[in-house]
Amino acid sequence: MQVHLVDGTYELFRYFYSPGGGHSNAADEQVGAVRGVLRSLLGMLGDGVTHLGVATDHVIESFRNDLWPGYKDGSGIDPDLLRQFPWVEEAIAALGVTVWPMVEVEADDALGAAAVVAAADDRVERVVICTPDKDLAQCVGGKVVQYDRRAQQYRDSDGVLEKYGVEPASIPDWLALVGDSADGFPGLPGWGAKTAAAVLRRYGRIEDIPHAPGQWDVSGVRGAAKLATTLHDDLDRALLFKTLATLVTDVEVGAVDDWLWAGPTDALADWADRLDAPDLVRNADRLAAERL
Repeated sequence: MQVHLVDGTYELFRYFYSPGGGHSNAADEQVGAVRGVLRSLLGMLGDGVTHLGVATDHVIESFRNDLWPGYKDGSGIDPDLLRQFPWVEEAIAALGVTVWPMVEVEADDALGAAAVVAAADDRVERVVICTPDKDLAQCVGGKVVQYDRRAQQYRDSDGVLEKYGVEPASIPDWLALVGDSADGFPGLPGWGAKTAAAVLRRYGRIEDIPHAPGQWDVSGVRGAAKLATTLHDDLDRALLFKTLATLVTDVEVGAVDDWLWAGPTDALADWADRLDAPDLVRNADRLAAERL
């Protein structure tokens, strides 16, 4: 079997900013993003997906905000989008799909945790994490692949190495050095993507990079002396950023059998009315009947 794991928060953003994402219903609620996510999930089920889990950020802030004051906190999110965060969780559950609403940790952490659970199940042949988010690249390897649904592109370990220049295990270190503007931490001055990749391909982890440039066994890195000094002086901050970028995978997500889609719940009809999408019930019922 295959397991598919979806970043529901990313999907909600994607459909909010897509054509039709600003659709308002009869109650003058903007519900287009929720409608888009549900139709997308039904599309996956229609393509034969059987075991499906969706992780969402029930709130934007997490434990990482306590570690770094500049970490993403949801400020600036369009109110019409933010209002749909709890709605999409309820609507996904009504569709009968497993949903993990995260509070203390983030949706990415739940996806990482579910990938660990699925990969450990001998019945699972492949685990597909559906998101282009570079954070999730650290989970790739073995059975686990990353899939950008928008670009229709799969990425295995070799694909991660080709795209970022480092192995999946070094992604948190790479992000720590380079920074991640989407998550709100800056990285270290002077450490660009290519330089960080070259150094980490040799040493793997920030902790194993020599602090003296004369000890670096890496060719073609410009300004090695300055970079080594920066790393030495800002090591504590680099390790903090690595902590921010490292997924927490001890999140309770249940077992693979819990994620088997068995059809919609009765609540889907109310959501279909609210979303002005009667096709949701018709298509969900048809797919469920086909699987009997």
